[in-house]
Amino acid sequence: MSGGRRKEEPSQPQLANGALRVSVWSKVLRSDAAWEDKDEFLDVIYWFRQIIAVVLGVIWGVLPLRGFLGIAGFCLINAGVLYLYFSNYLQIDEEEYGGTWELTKEGFMTSFALFMVIWIIFYTAIHYD
Repeated sequence: MSGGRRKEEPSQPQLANGALRVSVWSKVLRSDAAWEDKDEFLDVIYWFRQIIAVVLGVIWGVLPLRGFLGIAGFCLINAGVLYLYFSNYLQIDEEEYGGTWELTKEGFMTSFALFMVIWIIFYTAIHYD
């Protein structure tokens, strides 16, 4: 028995069907990426939507936006940016993922809740008298 720790071998790239597996991050930024795993692509849409919610929540909180204008602006920008991302940039077949509506609503309510929390926190911290 040796008291030393076992030296870990450098990790090899994961192989899938004899080909090198491409990381999700590199596939997100490439317009010609192939999405074999449906759930992986839906996860990307979900987390992209959460990032948009945080960014817009901070911007809306710093700017003194209130009411329906802020909510409608968030909904339009969130849905529009993601629609442009998956239809024009990635040029995927929406029907393969359940249609345009399924991709548009993927993770929308959680991103809306996150947006509201961030917006309220920043607005209250900066503009509340």
